[in-house]
Amino acid sequence: MSGVEIHPTAVIDPKAELSAGTTVGPYCIIAAGVVLGEKCCLQHHVTLVGPMWAGRENRFYAYCSIGQQTQDLKYAGEPTYLEIGDGNTFREFCTVNRSTKSDGKTRVGNRGNFLAYSHIGHDCTVGDSVVFSNNGTLAGHVEVGDHAIIGGLTAVHQFCRIGRFAITGGCSKIVQDVPPFLIADGNPAEIRGINLVGMERAGFPQESVKAIKEAFRLLYRSKLNTRQAIEAVRKEIEPREEISQLLEFIEKSERGIIR
Repeated sequence: MSGVEIHPTAVIDPKAELSAGTTVGPYCIIAAGVVLGEKCCLQHHVTLVGPMWAGRENRFYAYCSIGQQTQDLKYAGEPTYLEIGDGNTFREFCTVNRSTKSDGKTRVGNRGNFLAYSHIGHDCTVGDSVVFSNNGTLAGHVEVGDHAIIGGLTAVHQFCRIGRFAITGGCSKIVQDVPPFLIADGNPAEIRGINLVGMERAGFPQESVKAIKEAFRLLYRSKLNTRQAIEAVRKEIEPREEISQLLEFIEKSERGIIR
């Protein structure tokens, strides 16, 4: 643990691995099987439980609990896993659980911002540059795409998917998939529109934004059913990467999409 700054009240298992530049604050607990990359920062009263791996420059704020065992009642006690990328921020009282079985993993990408009391359940896959507002909650086996935003107090049902650049409104109840680039809001949630501000901030070409607007009109504002709307999008809209992603997401949906 050369080059690691550890407060004398911290409790660190000898089988944990901490890389250079990491700071461990007062009363933190790091269990066996935890591996941290360079320049991570644990504020105080942080609990990390393994097996888990986290990359470099992750920040863990007070009282967050990362890598605890799954809350799935089917868990049989075998070693299970959590994998976290680089540059994430886990604010106060965040919780992230390991997978239920040893042949799976809970995965968190890079540069995520997880605000206070947010929760990532077992076997979830979370992409890069996401934002979870306070109390945003994922049940098990949820997939969240890159640049998605989970609104405060949003609850996402198990096995749902949130597409890239999608947004859920505050206090939303998500029980089906939210397609990429769209806004879902309500209890139960409905699709309200497209994430125009998010796409503009990300520098999407105007042609892509226009195509997504037209696809949204066909999927949600026409009298076509989903299959008919997909056919109409393919027929009427010039092929673009974003349109292909949107249609592929919808066609692969197992729970169905929010309407």
